[in-house]
Amino acid sequence: MPLAVCATPIGNLEDVTLRVLDELRAADVVLCEDTRHTRVLLDRHGISARLLSYHEHNEAKRTAELLPRLEAGERIALVSDAGLPGISDPGARLVGAALAAGVPVTVLPGPSAVETALVASGLAAERYQFVGFLPRGTGALRALWDELARWPYPVVAFESPRRLPATLRSLAEADAERIVAVCRELTKKFEEVVRGPAAVVATRFAEAPKGEITLVLGPPSVRDDAHDAVASVAELVAAGVPRRQAADVVARLTGASRNELYRRTL
Repeated sequence: MPLAVCATPIGNLEDVTLRVLDELRAADVVLCEDTRHTRVLLDRHGISARLLSYHEHNEAKRTAELLPRLEAGERIALVSDAGLPGISDPGARLVGAALAAGVPVTVLPGPSAVETALVASGLAAERYQFVGFLPRGTGALRALWDELARWPYPVVAFESPRRLPATLRSLAEADAERIVAVCRELTKKFEEVVRGPAAVVATRFAEAPKGEITLVLGPPSVRDDAHDAVASVAELVAAGVPRRQAADVVARLTGASRNELYRRTL
C-alpha cells in the first residue's frame, strides 16, 4: 500500500475532501502532529482510527520505525495539524524515505493557507514565492527584505502573532509603501484580511493579535536602481573600500540616500 499524505482543514472542519475522509477511515494507522487535535477532526466526521504521534521532535525516530511497516504493506495515512504535511510541517522526511525505499506515495490534496491567503489578499499573480516561516532575528529579517526587493511578484509567508508587530515594523522600515496583507484566522469564525501599505498595516497591528497569521507581500515599491546602488556599495566594500566611503561615492553618483545605502549593506 502507498503512504497516503492527506491535507486537512486549516480552520473550518468542513473543509476536508471526501477522499481524505475515506483514506482516514481505511488506514491501519494515522500519523499526526497532535493526536488530540486530529481526534477532534475525526470525531466531527464519525471516524474511529488508530492515531500515532509524528512531529518535529520524533520525526527521525518514527521514520525509522515506520518504513519497515510501509514496506510490509501496512496502510498508513499522514496528516498535520492543518494543511498539507511536508509544507512547513513534518512529513518530508518520511515521504523521502518511502520513495527511496521504493514505497509509493500518494498525495490527497486539499486546503492550503498559502493559496487561500494569496487569493484573499487580492495580490495573486502568475508567479509567487513561498518563504515558509519568517526568520526571527532583526538582521535576518532585513536581509530577507533586501533579497525580496529583487522579486517583482507576491511573496507568502507564515508568522506568529507574537512576532507580527516587530515584523511589520521591520518591513515598513525597508519599504514603507509595499502593499502587505495580514490574513488572520483563515476559514474560521473571526477570519480577517487587513491590506495596505506596510507602514499603515504596521500601525494597525502595533499590538500582537490572536490567531494564525499568513502574510502576503505585494511587489516591492522601491525602484530597481536603488537595488543596483546597494549592490554597488556591497561590491566596493568587498573590494576593501570602507563602507561609509563606498556609500558616499555611490550616493553622489546615483542620488540615492547615503544613510539608506549604508544601512542596507550592513
